Parts: sequence; structure tokens; C-alpha cells
Amino acid sequence: MAARTDLDRRPIKPLTICMIGAGGFIGSHLCEKLMTDTPHKVLALDVYNDKIKHLLEPDSLSWAGRIQFHRINIKHDSRLEGLIKMADLIINLAAICTPADYNTRPLDTVYSNFIDALPVVKYCSENNKRLIHFSTCEVYGKTIGSFLPKDSPLRKDPAYYVLKEDTSPCIFGSIEKQRWSYACAKQLIERLIYAEGAENDLKFTIVRPFNWIGPRMDFIPGIDGPSEGVPRVLACFSNNLLRREPLKLVDGGQSQRTFVYIKDAIEAVLLMIENPDRANGHIFNVGNPNNEVTVRQLAEIMIQVYTKVSGEPALEVPTIDVSSKQFYGEGYDDSDKRIPDMTIINKQLGWNPKTSLWDLLNSTLTYQHRTYAEAIKKSMAKPTAS
Repeated sequence: MAARTDLDRRPIKPLTICMIGAGGFIGSHLCEKLMTDTPHKVLALDVYNDKIKHLLEPDSLSWAGRIQFHRINIKHDSRLEGLIKMADLIINLAAICTPADYNTRPLDTVYSNFIDALPVVKYCSENNKRLIHFSTCEVYGKTIGSFLPKDSPLRKDPAYYVLKEDTSPCIFGSIEKQRWSYACAKQLIERLIYAEGAENDLKFTIVRPFNWIGPRMDFIPGIDGPSEGVPRVLACFSNNLLRREPLKLVDGGQSQRTFVYIKDAIEAVLLMIENPDRANGHIFNVGNPNNEVTVRQLAEIMIQVYTKVSGEPALEVPTIDVSSKQFYGEGYDDSDKRIPDMTIINKQLGWNPKTSLWDLLNSTLTYQHRTYAEAIKKSMAKPTAS
């Protein structure tokens, strides 16, 4: 592999990276990138390794020996500190991050995103290890603009809804709206990490993903995940499309979101990994403000893309409206818009997303149709017990 340099043209030294949550959607793509394009080593920590099995076997792979899988649950495993000590950099991706869980499993959500992350931060600080911690765009909560009157001209001013890492407030719903358990836990661990940096010189970077989309995201219920449970919006819609069911629009699908392709986002993370002087001490939005749509518009585009990918005609009734209470249960609340300001990441790392919404959905749905269509047929063909 040719010598590689960072953004300041300095040679990049091979790192040993301890990646917690390596078996998930983001972790699997990041492991792929590190194995195929860099000389870095990865200690991959997770409970499951299904999404990275193709990187672990066979032994003849060109990167064999540079990735080791350690099956551990960081809640109660004494090996965690030892693995952190072996690494130059720790990346923490572990989290419960499915909206359907936030108000049905609020205790698990708070524990997973705050309590379970505490030892990771502590061991990094005590052992002088650099930490890249994955947070969420949900820490911003609701926009200032959402509280303005519907007819206010200020609603057109980006200052009231574009989300900036260093100035935007974090506005959550009331305590009874347990949907905010995730955002609150994520904000609190961010504040703890920031405090460790200020008081104990922890070298850290915080990542705030804005809807990263791509192959291997989430699960299709009953196929590669539990039969019960509700995945995030893209997998929910994919599941409906694959099963030829109407797409369910929560509260009319009026919430607005931006979506970024996982491979674009992983490029941003690699820049953080290999440019510590530019990344340390920063919080980075990672999203694509050019790919903003309402959830209803997302559903309409996915229907068009899937019709092209699968060759199947759209349903006569392609979408149905459901209430958030009916879909998620009591205690659900939502943010109106999530548009990332990209000033800081562009200035520090020169990163900009490239992939259009149509292209990233085409890539994702092509993968899902190819991978899951046959599995769905097999599952439907299985004989039932008499």
C-alpha cells in the first residue's frame, strides 16, 4: 500500500483502533473502509458479527490479521479496559438508536446511551486514549422555528432551523414525552466527554450523524431481525415495499429530514481518524442538507425507486396515514426539521457529501431487493406446525 498522508501532508502512521459496536450498520461500513483502503488494525467489539463476517473469513483475505472480533457486551465485561489499553484510538458506536424503543424501553435507552458509555469515557481518560464518540442529531431536539406562529415570516430565516454545533440550543419535549430519553442521554454523555476534555485533557471528537442511509441498515422484521419490533423509517418503508404493503406515514409524514449516503459519511469519519489535530475537541455534524425531504416525500421517492429496481408495479394504495400513538405508543414526540450546518466540518476537514437522495436510495433498495426478496419467499414457504 502506497504511503498515505493527512490533510497537512504528513505521513499517516498505522493505528490500532478499538471499535465498540463494530458489528452494526455504521461499524460494518467503517471496518470495510479501514480494511480495504488503510493499513490500520481494528479490534472489533460487539455482541454480534453478522454484518462483518465477510471481513473476518476466510484467512486468505488480504487484510487477514488486521481485524480481530471480540464478542463482548460492554455492560459487564472485564476485558473492556484491557482492549482499550491495546489501542491508539477508541471509536464508540454502541447504542440503542431505534425511535420505537425510546418510549417503550426508556430505561434501556438511557442505560445504553449514557450509563454503558461511562466506563468507555473513563478508561479513555485514565489511559490517555483518543476517543471518537458517536452521538446523534437528535441532541438538537426541536428547532426554534417550530415554536414560531405558522404564518411568521421568520420561519423562512435559516437561523431558526439550521442546526449548528456551537450555537444551536437543545430543545426537548416534556418529561412525559419519553421519546426524548435517547436525545437526553446522548446530550448528557456529550457534556461528560466535553468536561473530561476540559478538566482532564481527554482527546475527543464527537460525531452527530444526520440520517445515514445505505445497505445493511437496520433489519427487516422476521428476515434478518426479530419478528416483533419497529426499525427506523428507511427499513420500515423497505419492509413494506418488499412485502408489497402500503407504507405507513406517521402523523401524515410531515416531519422533514435530510439523508446522507453511508459511504459519503464514512469518508468523513476516516478524515477524523487520520487528522487528529484538526478533529480533536470538535463536534461535527455529518449530513447532507441538499437531501432534505418530508417523510411523505421520502416514501414517494422510495416507491418510485423500488418500482424501477424490482420491476413490480406500485400498489393502488401505496401509503396510509397512522397516528404516532398508534405506531409508537404513548409518549411519542418528534422534531420538525433536521438540517445540519456544515461549516465546521467543511472548514476543519474539507468534507462535503456527494451522493443524491435518488442515488443513495437506488443503491440501498437494489441491495435490499437482491438480499431479502429470496429470504422473504423462503420464510413464506416454510411449513407451519400443525
